[in-house]
Amino acid sequence: MTDLPVIQSPLLAALPGIRHAFFTRQGGVSEGIYASLNVGRGSDDDKAHVAENRRRAAEHFGLMPDALNCCYQIHSDTALLADAPWGAYLPKGDAVVTAWPSIACGALAADCAPILLADPDARIVASAHAGWKGALGGIVASTVEMMERHGAKASRIVAAVGPCIGPGSYEVGLEFLEAFEAGAPGSGRFFGEAASADKRMFDLPAFVLQRLAEAGVETREWVGHDTCAEEDLFFSNRRAFKRGEPDYGRLLSAIMLD
Repeated sequence: MTDLPVIQSPLLAALPGIRHAFFTRQGGVSEGIYASLNVGRGSDDDKAHVAENRRRAAEHFGLMPDALNCCYQIHSDTALLADAPWGAYLPKGDAVVTAWPSIACGALAADCAPILLADPDARIVASAHAGWKGALGGIVASTVEMMERHGAKASRIVAAVGPCIGPGSYEVGLEFLEAFEAGAPGSGRFFGEAASADKRMFDLPAFVLQRLAEAGVETREWVGHDTCAEEDLFFSNRRAFKRGEPDYGRLLSAIMLD
């Protein structure tokens, strides 16, 4: 296996027959703003570099790159079932669910919250990409429902929210707060005071954990790490935007049945 630096969830790591990883930006071959483990095929990075980075990530799981199944992410509530390796195919959606041990479910992010889920008894795993729009729009519930449709039980599911933009970095406008209160009444508690009266600080990981609780997932955690603040470890869309950089790398989070 490729010895890449990864972050793990203690909850998921304790499950038998499940392997997972929240990859950092370290251990790849990309250069410049993409240094170094950029796996984003939609980025403007050198395609050969992205392919090699994906190969290294897949090898970490003992898989070929074609078995690393990721969606063409669209900030939706669409969860997809994978019963074969997708290869170059990128179906539109924001979650991958599988009961096949030869497939790794992957989610890409660069501030959005990646979620890895597993029901070890039903032998079903999933990955999900939850930016603010997907988290508000229902990607968490859709992922859990897809898992349950194929034998999982929400109360047995273990979920971990990976590194994402933290509450100390996610400054938003009041229209954000209004949208969340309209779509998820009571969610104002996830918005704290900011430096100016017309801004708020949004706690994305806490909101995603609440969405998991609402979906019936009792065992859940955020592994910590603020992608915007920890430049050595993570890519960040918001950090790139603040600096006027033309693009940014994408981080991979993945889970599979052993």
